[in-house]
Amino acid sequence: MASYGIIGFPLTHSFSKKYFTEKIEKLGINDAVYHSFPLHSITEFSELLVNNPLLKGLSVTIPYKEKVLPFLTHFSAEVAEIGATNCIKITGNEIKGFNTDIIGFEESFIKNLKPEHKKALVLGSGGASKAVQFVLKKLGIAFLVVSRLVVEKDNFILYSQLNRELLEEYNIIINTTPLGMSPDENTCPDIPYNFLTPRHYLFDLVYKPTKTLFLKKGEEKGALICNGYEMLIIQAEANWKIWNDE
Repeated sequence: MASYGIIGFPLTHSFSKKYFTEKIEKLGINDAVYHSFPLHSITEFSELLVNNPLLKGLSVTIPYKEKVLPFLTHFSAEVAEIGATNCIKITGNEIKGFNTDIIGFEESFIKNLKPEHKKALVLGSGGASKAVQFVLKKLGIAFLVVSRLVVEKDNFILYSQLNRELLEEYNIIINTTPLGMSPDENTCPDIPYNFLTPRHYLFDLVYKPTKTLFLKKGEEKGALICNGYEMLIIQAEANWKIWNDE
């Protein structure tokens, strides 16, 4: 029986098991199953593969999009460039990483993009952030990465550095952190929301709740808002295609 699954921790927030289980049922596939594999440490990954020899593919979520790379035998060009994967295809001894967050984010993000949206603030610097940065570079959108930690890179700034001038110049704000994700719905990134305007476009990679506190605060100021649900669906379908293409 073909086996698929998701690795991450915790996985209580993940929609993948329900989504792919229903997909397998709708397709009438009787010899496939999708599991959740909550790993307390990425060191458990090798044992997971040994114990599940029928695995064909894995989704990868927080906090392992970067940490799993040393266990892979091959990378797609995108993974090699950005250093993060959310999709693994297993064929015999070959374990190859792909990044379909790139596909999902780009296709969802550009639908609401307007001519005045020239510069972006990317909140967070993890694996999902790297996919977003890749897309912004491709689209020619200048960006700054906003981090809680001091990073010696020219395009990284701290949350404490955000002010009116920056938010006037950078009118796209993309949340790649888990802040605001259910059940912690009363949390949001620490940005000066009072400087938001109808010229701003707020995109949240979080999909549950449908409207995070981050998005609500943007909506209150008349900003254009979009959550991560469509992105999630697009990347999930891309994962399935990768896993099952011969």
